[in-house]
Amino acid sequence: METFTEQAIAIIQAIPPGRVMTYGQVAAEAGNPRGARQISRILHSMSAKYELPWHRIINAQGGISTPENAEGKGETQRERLLAEGVQFNANGRVSLDTYRWHPD
Repeated sequence: METFTEQAIAIIQAIPPGRVMTYGQVAAEAGNPRGARQISRILHSMSAKYELPWHRIINAQGGISTPENAEGKGETQRERLLAEGVQFNANGRVSLDTYRWHPD
């Protein structure tokens, strides 16, 4: 496994309940500021194996990028975040100022 992937997995696993990070933010913290799409691939292929809290990763606008019609996953992501206390505005976005997590 590549160092970037290992770093990304560790960062994602560390996100506490009720907090979120963006794809680009995880990529930058893992060492590749232009690797947001790689984070998407990591989440898709490794979430089950590494028990990643995939629902805590959102897009740079504070929205859910998983389409709601993709086997219901978009709604599942929203429901999981709501259950952790993350609130959405009327446009379906999360306030990054309020809920964004910054690793130490």
